[in-house]
Amino acid sequence: NMQAVMQGLDSLNVRCAEYRAAGARFAKWRSPLEIRDGQISRLAIEANMQDLARYALICQSEGLMPIVEPDISLTGDYDLETAVQVNVQVQSALYKAMIDHGVYMEGSTLKPNLVNPGRECAKKYTCEEIAQANLDVLTRVFPVAMKGANFLSGGQTLENAAARLSAINKLKGNAPWNLSFSWSQALQLPLLQLCKGKGELVLDEMSKLYYDELKIAGAAARGEYTPLQAGAGDHVPPQSSARAPSPAASTPAAAELEPAKKKWWQFDFA
Repeated sequence: NMQAVMQGLDSLNVRCAEYRAAGARFAKWRSPLEIRDGQISRLAIEANMQDLARYALICQSEGLMPIVEPDISLTGDYDLETAVQVNVQVQSALYKAMIDHGVYMEGSTLKPNLVNPGRECAKKYTCEEIAQANLDVLTRVFPVAMKGANFLSGGQTLENAAARLSAINKLKGNAPWNLSFSWSQALQLPLLQLCKGKGELVLDEMSKLYYDELKIAGAAARGEYTPLQAGAGDHVPPQSSARAPSPAASTPAAAELEPAKKKWWQFDFA
């Protein structure tokens, strides 16, 4: 069903040895997947997770710590319950493949997508419901031997990603993992937006903005982030964009529909 399978395992051991000699100590492999008609084909899951496991073993054989990144896209209209089911299928297949290949689980780390409903999902979910869905997936399949997970942003705004990560950490109780962030778009693209139309890099302003972003991300990783807008982290059905403005227009979901009124932490570049 037109799912992607990544390539690059050929001669990876040679390249890893070169990277190690040049000073690298870790590597990352991303396997992008999409939920279509409520599922990802078993073939696509197996092919991608087997490749991730082989990559991880090759990295470890050459002295690099592998970051494994199964990335399920927000594209689609699937609900949160489907997202939980599919993420469990994908992650359980990944860990079994890693163990079958002899990967040292304690010497690897996970960079997963945050478990979310599809961007076009017509059902509303609160930030707390999304956080619980993420913990449900982790507690069902994530090995305790792996010390933590660093979530990708995957096209979410910084405020939504931070609100969801913070809620996960508030709810995780005595779960054994460190749950943190590995965000690129959510942190980097507001910096580019800051420079838009200025013809140059405004380094002082960029430094201040980046510092403010990292304070938000760090607080979320500790479960201490308080969103600046009510409803941050909620999934709001996209049909709300067709409604007339209401008093709720100050919420993040509404602000994302009005680019001219967005604050820097609300930019969505998906």
